[in-house]
Amino acid sequence: MSETLVITGARLLGAESADLIIEDGRIAEIGSGLSRGGARVIDAAGLIALPGLVDLHTHLREPGYEASETILSGTRAAAAGGFTAVFAMPNTSPVADTAGVVEQELALGEAAGYATVQPIGAVTVGQKGERLAELGAMATSRAQVRVFSDDGFCVWDPLIMRRALEYVKSFGGVIAQHAQDPRLTEGAQMNEGTVSAELGLTGWPAVAEESIIARDVLLAEHVGSRLHVCHLSTAGSVDIIRWAKKRGVNVTAEVTPHHLLLTDELVRGYDARFKVNPPLRREEDVLAVREGLADGTIDIVATDHAPHPSEHKACEWPAAANGMVGLESALRVVHQAMVQTGLLDWSDVARVMSAAPARIGGLAGHGTPLEVGQPAQLALYDAAVDGVFTEADLRGRSTNSPYLGRELPGRVQYTLHGGVLTVDGGAVVEELGA
Repeated sequence: MSETLVITGARLLGAESADLIIEDGRIAEIGSGLSRGGARVIDAAGLIALPGLVDLHTHLREPGYEASETILSGTRAAAAGGFTAVFAMPNTSPVADTAGVVEQELALGEAAGYATVQPIGAVTVGQKGERLAELGAMATSRAQVRVFSDDGFCVWDPLIMRRALEYVKSFGGVIAQHAQDPRLTEGAQMNEGTVSAELGLTGWPAVAEESIIARDVLLAEHVGSRLHVCHLSTAGSVDIIRWAKKRGVNVTAEVTPHHLLLTDELVRGYDARFKVNPPLRREEDVLAVREGLADGTIDIVATDHAPHPSEHKACEWPAAANGMVGLESALRVVHQAMVQTGLLDWSDVARVMSAAPARIGGLAGHGTPLEVGQPAQLALYDAAVDGVFTEADLRGRSTNSPYLGRELPGRVQYTLHGGVLTVDGGAVVEELGA
């Protein structure tokens, strides 16, 4: 049972200040001058109260790649960033393509306790794109999987993609597509453009993303099913999603924090911390995805948190692994790229980083309003501070962050998962319930 807390002076969604009483894992009261005998009082004066963040795209690596991350270390990183729920991508070993694996992941998340772990199931067996995985068995398992993705592998075969969309329609599922035409990106090392030409690196063209998105929104429309586009990264992709939504296609899309802030100019130093798939794009693309997030074309921000051991990044660029860790920095980057620029306010941040991802993923008990009776999934964020992001800010097993040494605003001071403090005064709680 969680302790009773009285949180005083928090700015709800960045607006008016209020006190909250947290009891039995729920918001018991909201008002002013509140008190409760025997309760712990948290002075949150000036802190922004947000519903606990929800990440629809997290790589936790367990089972199979525990040198990079575990479910325990990954959810501690999530808590440090204000997240109370993460959707775990299926690129584990064994691949999360059966009921047994997704139930194992669910149990490990429950045992860790720092955040709700909702497994994502693979679309095809072994993520090989050849035949559908056990979608129905994963959906009816204890994990109740509703999101399916082959993650870093595009479901390239249009017939298999159609069959997957048709299958999940029966239980309200969604196919989350990594939009990358494999033939157009063979040997690709970075975004195709001026910088790749100057560096002599094989380019990853925007059309390789955009052509798959265009195909898939038409397939989703044809079968009347739900499509989610992972880590959208180009101006053309924004245009296609905008067109599809106007047409009435049931499509949602995500953008990562790094595609909201960083550009392919960073590749000039050959620092593999900036190697990611899809790659960092042009400044024009960054501005377009910001606009798309601001106007609702893009539904959510998702981290694509992708931890790697140092030896997989501390090598020559062509041999380096793709991916960046991002859970601890996501809210701070969105603050810089979207709030400080006036494109979003804090209620918008709650929508794109909590309510909408929970809705898309069908995750009950998360993304709920800050109202009496709702589960106490909560982040208290100090937007008035800033500082250089360092390895000390990271709580996972890997340190491949593109923001090391960069000035970022804000800091998560408290995170509550089901009424339990997982971050207390800016520090991750070492032992929950101790």
